[in-house]
Amino acid sequence: MNAFNQAGFAAIHGLSGRNFLADIAGIFFAEWLPYFLVLGFFVVLFLQKGTRRRIYIFAEGALAVILARGIVTPVIQFFYHEIRPYEFYGISPLVTTSGWSFPSAHMTLFFALATVLWFSAKNRVKGLWYFLLPALIGVARIYAGLHWPLDIISGAVIGIASALLVRWLLAGSRKRLFVFRGGEGSPLSAVPKDTGATS
Repeated sequence: MNAFNQAGFAAIHGLSGRNFLADIAGIFFAEWLPYFLVLGFFVVLFLQKGTRRRIYIFAEGALAVILARGIVTPVIQFFYHEIRPYEFYGISPLVTTSGWSFPSAHMTLFFALATVLWFSAKNRVKGLWYFLLPALIGVARIYAGLHWPLDIISGAVIGIASALLVRWLLAGSRKRLFVFRGGEGSPLSAVPKDTGATS
């Protein structure tokens, strides 16, 4: 077993079981926060201006998730089998799950969505908050005994890379659909504002 994984897991999971409220928070972030993030994605989507913009962001997010969670993760887990920490140590996790540990499927999914939302944000600095909650989920899942640190890191990398690849592949579609608008040289796009009217 990787020494980094063992040391990182011991440092984070070693804090569990000491405080009831901390364990409840860990269970919430590991088990239930993901559902709120999915809901949050659709709320942010609904708040976007313009029908075509909403459709594009949804499509980009869906494709990024399919690539990261539905293709890359299963392929890796088919060839590489990493048992979960609670199985390795023979301990009881705070929450139960199944399947191979590496990479974290939660991280591939939510970091893919976070990257899509970050690109859609008007303020890229404030948009960095989109990455905070997936990171908290990752730490919580180590705390709960479900993942090794490298599971979380690799899942985040796969999710971000998948979203970047999808965005690159859809660059031409963004311009044709007039999804985004921005100033000269804007990273979002330099296209007319979408009024939501059909052409």
